[in-house]
Amino acid sequence: MATTRRLTADDAAEAGALLASGKLVAFPTETVYGLGADATDGEAIARLYAAKGRPSFNPLISHVTSLAAAEALGRISATARALGEAFWPGPLTLVVPATETCAVSDLARAGLGSVALRVPDHPVARALIEAADRPIAAPSANRSGRVSPTTAAHVLADLDGRIDAVVDGGPTAVGLESTIVALLDDAPRLLRPGGLSRAAIEAVLGRPLEEPLKDEAAPLAPGRLASHYAPTAKVRLDAEDIFEGEAYLGFGPDRLGLRAKAVAYETLSASGDTIEAAARLFSCLRALDATGATAIAVAPIPDHGLGEAIRDRLARAAAPRG
Repeated sequence: MATTRRLTADDAAEAGALLASGKLVAFPTETVYGLGADATDGEAIARLYAAKGRPSFNPLISHVTSLAAAEALGRISATARALGEAFWPGPLTLVVPATETCAVSDLARAGLGSVALRVPDHPVARALIEAADRPIAAPSANRSGRVSPTTAAHVLADLDGRIDAVVDGGPTAVGLESTIVALLDDAPRLLRPGGLSRAAIEAVLGRPLEEPLKDEAAPLAPGRLASHYAPTAKVRLDAEDIFEGEAYLGFGPDRLGLRAKAVAYETLSASGDTIEAAARLFSCLRALDATGATAIAVAPIPDHGLGEAIRDRLARAAAPRG
């Protein structure tokens, strides 16, 4: 990729158009700089993970311009509405059940039935999202494991040449990622402390925030457990043959002719493209599970680039279940 373009705050409309076309654009929010991608485009999300390096396909926060826009993607309860009205726009992310028509891609949601939503409080971010006219996924704009960026220079130090553009809106005000609260049952839970205090949230709720469930089946914010993303069917990795009754999840050319032996078949990428494979991972697992097959045999996946994250998620799907 060529040297990353450096845009000014006046170029938010241009940046929004780049995002709408599947490009990666870093931009300022009030918390930190986010690495933006079209949340509805699985391949754009896969490129985002690749740009950050050593990805792990955790759920991403989708940024929208209003509470009304959030309602098109997630089921907003009375509690969620109260928090949204109190703190949006602002450094609060709400994890809520996704609507049946939620446009956020499976990959951005990490295959979960929930969606993480935020309305940022920064004029450049809001103008950019409005110009793109779609939800924008935006984890921190840094290489994985490095310090979150609070200036455009920080972004370029990590990602120059790996992303398409960065919008320079000056230093961020908060300098700390958003607070994440899950609203999936009757107990609001603090998943990540951040730029909005627990006390402020609890004052609106009129009750203490609960801690995350220790036995949750999947990570609602950056993950914890070994077994999740699991279909009903058992998952068998690095398959070089097909057992009776198995479905087959392929990758690359089917040189061993395993497709013909399987009761059902999907390919992550016939050409062996890990970006395409990442974008299709969760939908392929769902499609094969829906066939009623008792097991899914998975072709060998390389462990470099996005292949590492794909293998991580498949290993979690194949992990023993209690």
